[in-house]
Amino acid sequence: MQQLDFAVFDADNHLYETEDALTRHLPPQHANLFRFVEMGGRKKLVVRDRLTEFIPNPTFEVVARPGSHMSFYAGRNDEGMTLRELTGKPIRCLPAFREPAPRLELLDEQGVHASLVFPTLASLIEERLLDDPVLTQVAIHAFNQWLHDDWTFDYEGRLFATPIVNPCLLDEGIAELELALDRGAKAVLLRPAPVSSLRGPRSPFLPEFDPFWARVEESGVLVALHASDSGYQDYLNTWEGTDGEYVAFRPQTFAYVADGGRSIQDALASAICHGMLTRFPGVKLMSVENGGSWVGALLAHLEGAYKKMPQQFPEHPIEVFRRNIWINPFWEDSVTGLIDLIGADRVCFGSDYPHPEGLADPLAWTDELDDTNPSDVERIMSSNMFELMGLPRPVSAR
Repeated sequence: MQQLDFAVFDADNHLYETEDALTRHLPPQHANLFRFVEMGGRKKLVVRDRLTEFIPNPTFEVVARPGSHMSFYAGRNDEGMTLRELTGKPIRCLPAFREPAPRLELLDEQGVHASLVFPTLASLIEERLLDDPVLTQVAIHAFNQWLHDDWTFDYEGRLFATPIVNPCLLDEGIAELELALDRGAKAVLLRPAPVSSLRGPRSPFLPEFDPFWARVEESGVLVALHASDSGYQDYLNTWEGTDGEYVAFRPQTFAYVADGGRSIQDALASAICHGMLTRFPGVKLMSVENGGSWVGALLAHLEGAYKKMPQQFPEHPIEVFRRNIWINPFWEDSVTGLIDLIGADRVCFGSDYPHPEGLADPLAWTDELDDTNPSDVERIMSSNMFELMGLPRPVSAR
């Protein structure tokens, strides 16, 4: 594995949850909200009374090798293999994927100083409870309790697990945010999608949620909009005449083309056009694992809207984007093109380790940066995240 002469901060690492992650802290009256059932000799997850295939193996007893899908995402799948075929033989889930102490040892081996750590299975919670904001808050609180039990939110100043926040019920959403902050959270996770509410799904950036964002701004906490099940499968189903759910690792051609970063574009357009980032200019939003190829299209749409309706924008939307938003591109994206659009100070490295679509060796990301100024490489892979998180940057790599 490579070593760099500066302290690397990886903005996109993942953990694999234990089997009781969603249930350990559920109140007794909601004990059956999540449960595992045996099907064909394998455990599957049921949410309320609905079987979900969102994650094919929700216990993570075995997992795909890190980076096993790299040839697919690099566009080098000349033999037309499926992701299952590319995965090959799975591996047993390593302690470093489940626990912070061995994960820290692995980071040292990889030459990475610090990382954000995102959940995997928990990204299914909100979409499957979208009709019930009360249950949504119950499930989020229970999961965050488990996350703090097993990982904490700040492990030795190097591993930063991200509790979920959701303002669907305003008072409860603020209380969950406060609890995360009290427990040391340096970053929180917000799904890039509408939230459930008593009046149906709606943007979390509308003025009714301003008290939540006021507290976010006051705290200075980083809000990560990580790729998730954002509910766009329902839209795709209307084109294909189906009623299936979104399932990870089963890409289809139409869905792959039609989505194209749609959910993160819509989320950030809402944050800008609905005025949240103007009302709270200190809020920091970072797009994680949504790629960066869509940024140019969104900026062009914002520019066009401003030229046609400047009176509806209290600030130029491009200036808001460049002030409040940071982007973690896919490793296979054109990083130089993204730098040209928003500047190196708004681009953050993330490996997606240990997911199969990420990098087997996080620092191999530098192989994609041959044409990038070395000072920009250091900013993207180090100083940007330390500054965003309000952390002192080590003088040299560990």
